[in-house]
Amino acid sequence: MAKKPLPKTSGRSAPERESRIDLNAALRRRMADLLNLRLADAIDLGLQAKQAHWNVRGPNFAALHKLFDEVAERVEEVVDELAERCVQLGGVADGRIDTIAHRSELAPYPLSITSGADHVQHMATALATFAKSCRAAIEAAADAGDQATADLFTEAVRGADKLLWMVEAHAAE
Repeated sequence: MAKKPLPKTSGRSAPERESRIDLNAALRRRMADLLNLRLADAIDLGLQAKQAHWNVRGPNFAALHKLFDEVAERVEEVVDELAERCVQLGGVADGRIDTIAHRSELAPYPLSITSGADHVQHMATALATFAKSCRAAIEAAADAGDQATADLFTEAVRGADKLLWMVEAHAAE
């Protein structure tokens, strides 16, 4: 999928309040926009993990059912961190379903998937896509001078990479 550009500030995630955080309002606005883009991916990723959790079938059902639930739970923690950082910067965390559908860079989850192997492949791709977008966000936040947001994205990548390793282990022969 083509990378979506950072949206122009439309007031949606513009700082709603003043803050003593020592970043200027324009930078806080840009970081809130960046956080909201990755928030859309993270919410979508969590929902995709639940989709796999609910619908997996086959001989590895028990292990995969549990794994996909763990992925969803860990991603929920990342969702909360991204949203809270956005609000800390004075923005508005946008977790509305229409926003997620429009902004997420993850491929849609096919309803036709039932086999464990197919769920593993789709989840691995989704996790890798999320990690890649967060890697780019690390650089964008660091280049902008917001090391705290860059660190948050670093943690998100570390977690996504670990989950990807766990999911890919199920694809190994």
